Amino acid sequence: MRSPLMRRLGLTAVLAFLLAVFGLAPSASAADPAPAALTFSADSATTTPGGTVNLSMTITNNKTYDIWFVYQTIDPTWLTTQRPDLKYSFTGCSLATASGSTACSGTGPANLGGNYGATIPPGQSRTVTLTLQVAADSGCNGNIGFYSYYYAEFSDSSNASGGPVYTPETRVLCA
Repeated sequence: MRSPLMRRLGLTAVLAFLLAVFGLAPSASAADPAPAALTFSADSATTTPGGTVNLSMTITNNKTYDIWFVYQTIDPTWLTTQRPDLKYSFTGCSLATASGSTACSGTGPANLGGNYGATIPPGQSRTVTLTLQVAADSGCNGNIGFYSYYYAEFSDSSNASGGPVYTPETRVLCA
């Protein structure tokens, strides 16, 4: 007479084998990083009306192929749009290069990706800094924040997209 324990162990072994064969079993390997990653930082968490904050955007190429093209948008968050008394604009844009900063090809919410410059080699990053100018007559005690989506094309004809990626919020304080 066969033991019920042996039947259960046999059934478990068959199920484990089938899952492994059809690729449904959990793997022990680490997850691959995103092909490209976009991160933001700000040089200040607060400002006053009339002040400026520099928002830096860094795109990193995590693939083994060059990034040939980047398209990126930047838009205010919903909470930022709900405060019509907050007045701000992007007044400057620069790309960090090995020989110093150079002016961007454009500022504002349309096609920021062209500002990263040509080809980003594997494992390297490019940083673009936007200057956020808060108007002198802006309201106070509100947060200004943005979100971004991006699309990148690689030299192996693949592409990646991501977002939303959120900027750190800037608090506009009354003086």
